Amino acid sequence: MNWNFFYHIGIISFSLLLAALLRARIRFFQRFLIPAPIISGIFLLVFYNFIAPRWGLKNDFLGEIVYHLLNISFISMLLRVTGKQKTDRKAKRTLAANVTAVMGQYGLQCFFGLVMTAIMIATFKPDLFPAFGFTLPLGFELGPGQAYSIGIGWEKMGFRGASSVGLTMAAIGFLIGSFGGVVLINQGLKRGWIGKEHAQRINNKSVRTGFFSRLDTERPVGSYLSTDGESLDSLSYHIALVMATYLISWGFLTGLTALLNLIGPLGSDLAESLWGINFIFSAFCALGVKMIMRFFKVETTIDNATCNRISGLSVDMTVASSLGAISLVTVQGYWLPILILTLTGMFITLVILPWYCSRIYDDHQFFRMLVIYGTGTGTLPTGLALLRVVDQEFETPVATDYLYSVGIVFILAIPIILSINLPAFSVTRNNPMLFTLAIIISGIYMLASFISYLLIAKKRAFAKAGDLFYTE
Repeated sequence: MNWNFFYHIGIISFSLLLAALLRARIRFFQRFLIPAPIISGIFLLVFYNFIAPRWGLKNDFLGEIVYHLLNISFISMLLRVTGKQKTDRKAKRTLAANVTAVMGQYGLQCFFGLVMTAIMIATFKPDLFPAFGFTLPLGFELGPGQAYSIGIGWEKMGFRGASSVGLTMAAIGFLIGSFGGVVLINQGLKRGWIGKEHAQRINNKSVRTGFFSRLDTERPVGSYLSTDGESLDSLSYHIALVMATYLISWGFLTGLTALLNLIGPLGSDLAESLWGINFIFSAFCALGVKMIMRFFKVETTIDNATCNRISGLSVDMTVASSLGAISLVTVQGYWLPILILTLTGMFITLVILPWYCSRIYDDHQFFRMLVIYGTGTGTLPTGLALLRVVDQEFETPVATDYLYSVGIVFILAIPIILSINLPAFSVTRNNPMLFTLAIIISGIYMLASFISYLLIAKKRAFAKAGDLFYTE
């Protein structure tokens, strides 16, 4: 009998329980609002790198958990019945602002990652592989899965230790996303960037300790039943709905992969990249399933609160597993380039991102910035975990609005995805112009995002330019 799955799920669960207990008892964690999944992830990081190998356990399984739970979190969020999506001017403006903010991060991280790499090659590191610059957006913006898989391909092209460098950048991104996000939240409370109502809720004892009152009458309702348990339990119904949608997503992507393989090597490479961003197809399938349920007038069987619970479970386990899945490898000869890219990434995400996000949005500026910051340094669950600190039940439209923008972002990001190997090809094909072309493409993204920012932000574009976060 194979107990491998239950070994790892049990270990993750134990670490979450221990983290929740420490959050409830230790004032340091309460004061800085460090989420229990992040504390749990640190435990798993240490356990799987120093203790688990002695017992014959590897953290490979955690990477698979992260991959699937990310897709499940998207599905459970988008299956919620939120009414007809607004198409008024304000909704379109918010959608445009989300797309601009995210694409701005793609452009900034790609452009400055490559430029800093070019500077290092021209000065003190002439043997640095040109594709090194793309490890910044791969590790920060896309996450460990993409960074590792693309790094493996670069190793075949001559980039020694590319997969390890990618994982290292992803690990650094997660840490900056987790602890940097906590710093931003505390600064938001201190400087009034968060509205008074939400700030008061954050200061409640339950938010600080992580647990509600001992009295049942003082506990909020977590979900409602939409089915009679005599036939099928309500939780079983919702989990079945989520997993059936996930199976549809798998079938759709499998069929698309078969079609792309007919094109040849280019199509196969694109198909492999699409599996790395399966969460986008999962989101589309969730919207499709919800449309079908609305057509047959059975969408009332979906309980939004239950979907929130499933999404919460996915996000918590994903954040913890993501940190535990990182291997602490020693990347000899790359410590200084990694440090330079890390500092570059920190400036882009901790300074530039809050600056422009606070000026481009009309409402919920801090919340929207927090989601984009989390996804710009880690993965979507990182952004959702940070958002839940200030918006526990996703009462604001921030999370949903972001998910609706994902599809447009994916379409606009296709040229960058296709150009990801250009720096590597500049070596294998002995054509330095391909590296320059990659920089130009990234620069075009950055310039286009800046122009879009000016059109959306208008008078606020440079208002109070000396303030990190703009408030009216």
